[in-house]
This record gives sequence, C-alpha cells and structure tokens, in this order.
Amino acid sequence: MIQAIIDIGSNTVRMAIYDIEGRQVEMIMKKKNMVGLASYLKNNVMEQQGIDKVCEVLDEYRIFLQSFHITAVTAFTTAALRNAANSSEAVEEIVRRTNIPVRVITGDEEAIFDFIGATHDVSDPEGLLIDIGGASTEIVYYKQHQIVRKVSLLVGSLALKTKYVQDILPNGPEIAAMQIEVKSMLKTVWELKGIRHASICGIGGTFKGACSLYNLLFKRRRENLTMQAKRFLPMIDLYRRDREISVDDTIRFMKAVPERLHTIIPGLVIADVLAQHFQSDKIIYSDSGVREGYIYDQLLNKK
Repeated sequence: MIQAIIDIGSNTVRMAIYDIEGRQVEMIMKKKNMVGLASYLKNNVMEQQGIDKVCEVLDEYRIFLQSFHITAVTAFTTAALRNAANSSEAVEEIVRRTNIPVRVITGDEEAIFDFIGATHDVSDPEGLLIDIGGASTEIVYYKQHQIVRKVSLLVGSLALKTKYVQDILPNGPEIAAMQIEVKSMLKTVWELKGIRHASICGIGGTFKGACSLYNLLFKRRRENLTMQAKRFLPMIDLYRRDREISVDDTIRFMKAVPERLHTIIPGLVIADVLAQHFQSDKIIYSDSGVREGYIYDQLLNKK
C-alpha cells in the first residue's frame, strides 16, 4: 500500500510517501515547503495569510497525489494551528478549500507519536526524546522503552525568533533573553524535575540542521549522528550577529542550514538550555519521528 502523510508544522509543511507492506514501512520520497506558520500567529490568532499559505501548499500536494492515483492520505497539524484561538475556524477553512481532511493532534499525541517513531529502532532503553518545533517543544522521558513522563513546552525556534530576534541572526542580548525564557519555562514543569544525566535523542528539523552544522564545524563525517552537548554554546556564540563571522564559517552555515538560517540559532538555544538542565553530555539525532510514529500507532495498530 502507498500511504501519504502530510505534517503541517509550525516551520514547515511536509509530505512523505511510504510503501507499507505488513509492518514494514519504507519512505519512498518526501516533499517540504518552508511556510513559517508560527510567524503568522498574532495575538494568538492565525492570520489569513498563514491559512492561505497552507492551502497553497496542500493544493500542490493534492495535485501531485492525484497524478499518481494515491488515495490513502492522512494530514495532521501540530502546535501553530493547535494553539491558535481560531484553530477550529482555520482548520475548517483549510479542509473546505483543499478537500484534504486535517486532524489537529494534541501535544500529548505529538509526543507519543514522536516517541514511537524515533525509538522504534533505538536500543537504549532509557533517556529523553526531544523534538524542537517552530512553536512548541515536545519532551518525553522513557524507561525500559516505555513512556514515563511527557510534556509539551510552549516554546519553539520560530516563536523565539519572532519574539526576540530583530535580524536573521541574534545578537548577545537577544540570545540571553531567549535563554532566560526557556529556563523560566523549565522551572514550571514539575513532570521533568529530578531527571539528570539522561541520554537525549533529538528529532525534527532543528536537530537535523544542528547535526549538519555540527559535522561541518567540527569536521565529522557527514553520516555522524552524535553531538557533544558542550559544543552547542560555542556554536551559538559563533553565529552572533554582533561579532565578526569568518568567510569559512559563513559558508559552513549556509551549506548546513540553507532553509533554517533564521531559526537554527534560536533552536540551538533551546537545545543547549535543555542539555544543561538535564546535565546531558551528548545528543543523538534520529531521522524518524512524528510521521513514522503516526503510521505505527494509528495505521498499523488499527489494522
């Protein structure tokens, strides 16, 4: 069976096409559009321009799917539309205009799907799973391959950028302001208190970009998926706009994250604060996440 999964996120809208045979899941291809949906949240209301951009992308995807007669299509949306005061109205308009049913998944559901997808082939029985999105950050603490605690923080890379950063790259005071917000938010999350020295599995676009930049800066093989957490703060400091950035470092930055130039540093700020808070030494990037988790939990388990 060929299955299409569309993920309407806070930064990007992605469509992945999978070949599913029994319980074997293979991604055939994927398409991605940078929409920056979280930036269209004004006073907690999703602006018409943001709705229009989502409709434009979904119409493109619908035409593509019809060309190949792919009828098994699932679409869901996460924090940016979930948290909007006009969430129901916005989603209803998107469905009406594109004829693609869209499910709004909760923060808990997103964390569960992230966990199932990312840890499906992970051998480590205990640790933290973290997904830094554009408008929220999902954190799951698991033990013996079972979820023990999960939380959705209302802070994301694009939301921080929109709130604090006046240019493409942040300066020192803007970085400090972002750090303060993330630290303050963590203090209120009782579910995560007492967790220390846990290994971190990072998923999603922020960690993908971070891993790509890390490998270029520290001369690691392209296939490397392990990052030392202590190097995140120097990476952030390297790309402050109020310091001189070398030509070589500029080239590395543009090569590593061409589509995330404006959100990768705010995302790294979140990752660094989390790693320090949990006293984690390393972060391992996983390329599987919410879409794969949705397939395993919502599609395969329902057969």
